[in-house]
Amino acid sequence: MSTGWIIFIVVLVIFIILMVLLYFAGKKMQAKQDEQKAMIEANKQTVSLLVIDKKRMKLKEAKLPAEVMAQMPKISRNMKAPLVKVKIGPQIMTLFCDEGIFDLVPVKKEIKAEVSGMYLVGVKGIHGTKIQKDVKKKSKFKQWVEKMQEKAGAKPLK
Repeated sequence: MSTGWIIFIVVLVIFIILMVLLYFAGKKMQAKQDEQKAMIEANKQTVSLLVIDKKRMKLKEAKLPAEVMAQMPKISRNMKAPLVKVKIGPQIMTLFCDEGIFDLVPVKKEIKAEVSGMYLVGVKGIHGTKIQKDVKKKSKFKQWVEKMQEKAGAKPLK
């Protein structure tokens, strides 16, 4: 065998070992995430609160309590996270927000929300109505392109 084939086989074996390790690590992380979601679901409460502000910002700049910052891994202190500043009763707090509902949270409005500790899990309207995401109006050019694609029978762009 030539040295080219030996190098190829060694690289292939390393690649296969790496894929197997990643598979098992991903499986372990998925189990951990499922456990955390179950814990959040068990501890969530519906609370009436006033949303003051919402931003995606670095955790260092968020002015979170020292206890919370001490529990954060050093790597995640520099990451941007969706944060919502709310007033619950007389107290003003900064809550972490679920990425899936961050766009649904209205600013400067009173809402009913599902909260689990310092984590905003769900948003409801005042009288149980769901808050809908604002739909952006399409530009005239995009409307024209979609109209032309309809005429041509092509699938519309997203």
